[in-house]
Amino acid sequence: MNSNKEDLKKNLTPIQYEVTQNNGTEPPFRNEYYDLDEEGIYVDLISGKPLFSSHDKYDAGCGWPSFTKPIDEKEIIEKEDRSHFMIRTEVRSKEANSHLGHVFPDGPVDKGGLRYCINSASLKFIAKDKLEEEGYPEYQKLFEK
Repeated sequence: MNSNKEDLKKNLTPIQYEVTQNNGTEPPFRNEYYDLDEEGIYVDLISGKPLFSSHDKYDAGCGWPSFTKPIDEKEIIEKEDRSHFMIRTEVRSKEANSHLGHVFPDGPVDKGGLRYCINSASLKFIAKDKLEEEGYPEYQKLFEK
């Protein structure tokens, strides 16, 4: 997707634009992927870069998709966020510089202890059986037993 601001405004829904371009947050429990329990990968809505795998997704009870780790740490940027009278670590996509969400140190201890709390509006889900057709055949190996 072209990342020109005018094109993005035309091609994204208002919530997708607000989240990715203005550091917004979608409502908890009322978003596309918080309770999706299907195998596949989650890619950056803007750049299409693979970010998270369903194997690393878990129900944190917060109302947003939560992951223990990214597929490739080089595809995300972490920045200090001092908005809303808090100090948090913001997660952004490296290529498109889209706001994705935040990472917190309260994830499952046996999986590294991190919780990547990500807005559905910043992601596109690619189902395991659609990886090749959508241009992500190299990620099929994540789902081989």
